[in-house]
Amino acid sequence: MKKVPQQVVDKTRRQRSLGNRLCLLLLSMSVISMSVTGAAVAQRTSAPEPQTGTVIGTVTDVNDATVPGATVVLEGPSLTASQRVKTGDDGFFKLEHLDPGTPYHVTVSASGFADWSSPEVILRPGQYMDLTGIRLRIAAAITTVNALLSTEELATEQVKLEEKQRVLGFIPNFYVVYDHNAVPLTPKLKFRLALKTSIDPVTFAGAAFVSGIDQASDTPNYQQGTKGYGQRLGANYANGLTDILIGGAILPSILHQDPRYFYQGTGTKKSRALHALSTPFICKGDNGRWQPNFSGLGGYLASGALSNTYYPESNRGPGLVFSTTFIDIAADMANGVIQEFVLRKLTSTARSRHQSDAGSN
Repeated sequence: MKKVPQQVVDKTRRQRSLGNRLCLLLLSMSVISMSVTGAAVAQRTSAPEPQTGTVIGTVTDVNDATVPGATVVLEGPSLTASQRVKTGDDGFFKLEHLDPGTPYHVTVSASGFADWSSPEVILRPGQYMDLTGIRLRIAAAITTVNALLSTEELATEQVKLEEKQRVLGFIPNFYVVYDHNAVPLTPKLKFRLALKTSIDPVTFAGAAFVSGIDQASDTPNYQQGTKGYGQRLGANYANGLTDILIGGAILPSILHQDPRYFYQGTGTKKSRALHALSTPFICKGDNGRWQPNFSGLGGYLASGALSNTYYPESNRGPGLVFSTTFIDIAADMANGVIQEFVLRKLTSTARSRHQSDAGSN
């Protein structure tokens, strides 16, 4: 066998060693590349998605009454379309799945109210925000529409509301003004209000009740029995009718004065009490100024004077006129105090109108 030279053997060994090193280098680079790639993939896979936020709130009016059915609109740059929800019966709403770090705006609208808009809302990851201070005011458009009506049309609409005012839902309370911006009545409306009050069934019932008391106390000096009760009933109803027509319609139309009681509702109890007690003596003129109540006092005196034509002869005279007048004045003062401090809460339609006044203020 021919012997291989030593130089050839050494060269072959060096080549194999170099090839092995190259293979090891390539293998190491592959392992490192796969490790880096795997770590990056693992990092992307294990990184948590940012948690979305939630906004809740309750929509109320300026009197803190909840507003059901209001439309809540969420707008933001990350939204392809605005998000809309309706408030529930309790005025509550909820906006979910909101991106953190994104500026949003919330707008609330409801029929009869002015729109409400929030300041910029930016949530933190997973934040549950209660958006407070959502209070809707009465829409200014209502006042604008009313301003287009004439004074007579406004007065007519106000009287229509007053004709619905009833204490406990059935006792007429037509001669009270709860609207601080009420316009003066025309003579036609003054007579309309007087007639409405005079023919109301509760007016007849009141006269019948007082007549029963008079019958029991045998006053005035009519006879007893059914005939005497009928005479007392006629006298009591005639007293009220003449007082309402003369003091509530005829004289106010001639003297341009307003026969209604203007509810104050604000200020100290003392100022409100003085306002109520002054009712028989001070009234508001059709010019909007306070002035001596010649209409009311004239109505009391005229009613007392006319009662001399149908009261028993033994009861007639100046004493009947002045006693009737003093009784009417005292009753009017007591009525003013009750109106100012009690009856508003018991009068239908007055409470909702009070909320509207508060909202506009």
